[in-house]
Amino acid sequence: MKIVFFGSSDFAVPSLRNLLDSPHEVLAVVTQPDRKKGRHLKVSQTPVKKLSSKRGITIYQPENAKDTESLKYLESLRADLFVVVAFGQIFSKSVLNIPKIYSINLHASLLPKYRGAAPVSRAIMNGENRTGLSIIRMNERMDAGDIILQRPVGIEEKDTSETLNRKLSDLGGILLLDAIRFIEQDRITFKKQDEKKATFAPKLKKEDGLIDWKKDALKIHNMVRGLTPWPCAFTFLNDKMLKIRKTDVSPSPDKSEPGEILDIQKEGLIVACGKGLLIIKELQLEGAKMMDIASFVRGHKIEKGMFLGRPACR
Repeated sequence: MKIVFFGSSDFAVPSLRNLLDSPHEVLAVVTQPDRKKGRHLKVSQTPVKKLSSKRGITIYQPENAKDTESLKYLESLRADLFVVVAFGQIFSKSVLNIPKIYSINLHASLLPKYRGAAPVSRAIMNGENRTGLSIIRMNERMDAGDIILQRPVGIEEKDTSETLNRKLSDLGGILLLDAIRFIEQDRITFKKQDEKKATFAPKLKKEDGLIDWKKDALKIHNMVRGLTPWPCAFTFLNDKMLKIRKTDVSPSPDKSEPGEILDIQKEGLIVACGKGLLIIKELQLEGAKMMDIASFVRGHKIEKGMFLGRPACR
């Protein structure tokens, strides 16, 4: 099978690696252009480009994969199949119709649930105990194509977006080869998605991490898990941003005001929420490094009765 692979993020790397190690021919890899990132604005390549460079694969990096120049290039490759995994651009019908067979996409949810850019984070934030993978035949609508294969995956209590993404990406690389084999053997039975059950997982923004201490402790805990490692849940301590990376919950009832620090224990900082208590285990004050609670207490002034919340809120 002659394949053009579209992908950019770490999530796509196992899928590309499996394809490169398979009997299939990867004609080219299409990935996002190099971008300036970080505090020093160093030019950064996508993880997919880094792997492709090491393996000597032809790399194409269009700003817009559906412009005239890109269409001509993609047509010239004469691919049987386009394979798309965490690429980061929306395709037009003109692009999707180029391969001889069709275009397929690996998505990190059990579609039609969690269509969109952040399915793993949103599933954890919503307290789901199960998610999965879907491979679909693409159409012009985002993540709405007919389903080829699906695989459920449990979400463990200690999973973060980082750990769950890693599990799903590894399994996705295996599932992708299964789907391509079934396509070659003409063994696909397409399943239409139920539009009435569709939910959406919009792209994460930094402001999504702001903690509302009036919420249930479990909801805040799931928010911390879902936003690790980026953009990271955060609050404020004495007008400085405080990022929170690791938490636990206690159902103990408490009548304290949400955001109040009730106790400082070996296992964590105990904070009152709208319902239940949040135990903060790892945190990072603005301008400092991430640390456990014992290290944090040794280096920063923090006492019972102080409040976490918006800047200058008290």
